[in-house]
Amino acid sequence: MKRMGILVSAWMVAIAAGGGGADAASLTLPSADAPGAETGDLQLAGAQGENAPVISSGADASGTDTAGSQDTFLDDWFARVEQAQSSQPHWMTPLVTVTPRLEQELRYDQYWESRGNGSQLDIFDAGKGLELIPTDTNEVLINLPAYQDKENVAHPVQGWLDDQFLVVKQRLLSADEQDGNYIVTAFLGVTAPTGYSGFTNGTWIVTPTLAAGKGWGDFDIQATTGVALPFRNQSTLGTSVATNVAFQYHLFEYFWPEFEVNSTYWADGKERGGKTQVLLTPGLILGRFVIHDRIKVIVGGGYQFAVSPGYVDTTEQTPAYNHSVIVTARLTF
Repeated sequence: MKRMGILVSAWMVAIAAGGGGADAASLTLPSADAPGAETGDLQLAGAQGENAPVISSGADASGTDTAGSQDTFLDDWFARVEQAQSSQPHWMTPLVTVTPRLEQELRYDQYWESRGNGSQLDIFDAGKGLELIPTDTNEVLINLPAYQDKENVAHPVQGWLDDQFLVVKQRLLSADEQDGNYIVTAFLGVTAPTGYSGFTNGTWIVTPTLAAGKGWGDFDIQATTGVALPFRNQSTLGTSVATNVAFQYHLFEYFWPEFEVNSTYWADGKERGGKTQVLLTPGLILGRFVIHDRIKVIVGGGYQFAVSPGYVDTTEQTPAYNHSVIVTARLTF
């Protein structure tokens, strides 16, 4: 109690001396090792005194520099991204084929599909979203569900499509343009049955995929093969195998013309069992245009059209559509 009384008295004297301002004076208790600590002496320091404690604007109450910690985290993150991308080819991600490369970007795609029966299906976002590189060999894709608008039918309908909300990439092998110009990556995608009743498959679907690419100078080939495995409705949906191959050329720094072959084979299932759908996609992607430091813009477009099988008007049309216009916009960072 005597020590507390001394403390209060000293504090009041300090306020009186400084005019009562919040920054007029500060009171510091000596450490246990300081001279006079055993006698209960108190040290009074003015706000401008060299012994006054100072807490920076970026520090919390414990003295930790939170702003500095955030800067360090981001610096470490971006350094890791640069390391991951420097050890792989620097090709462009194609329009349809998912690249085996690790990318960090925001992405939006748009499809305008014309179907064989004269109906129109507009797909907003096309299941793209945020792509992050958390380690030297991994990428995580956090995708938003696509929104669809079906028109020129007896009963127009709009709603969300099932969401492949998560894809994880594991890069297995890679070398940049100077050391081999190749890459091999494994994916695992998970689709949730969250779509509108007219657009959902009614089941969770897991899609393991193997992707690879090889480059020769300004020319490269990127390819994927994935198997969609539904947890339910197997007899109706069947097991589908999607294979995509993109042929790409780099021209005049910002131009990336491409030609893709997009094929889906249904091994079984009542709707499309035994059928193979083949689409061809010529396109052009422009980028990477620097906005600021790491931030770059990529835009592109293409025209996709079906070449097989011949159109048959059934409940589940094959091919799913006759042709489509595709645009893409990406912001890399």
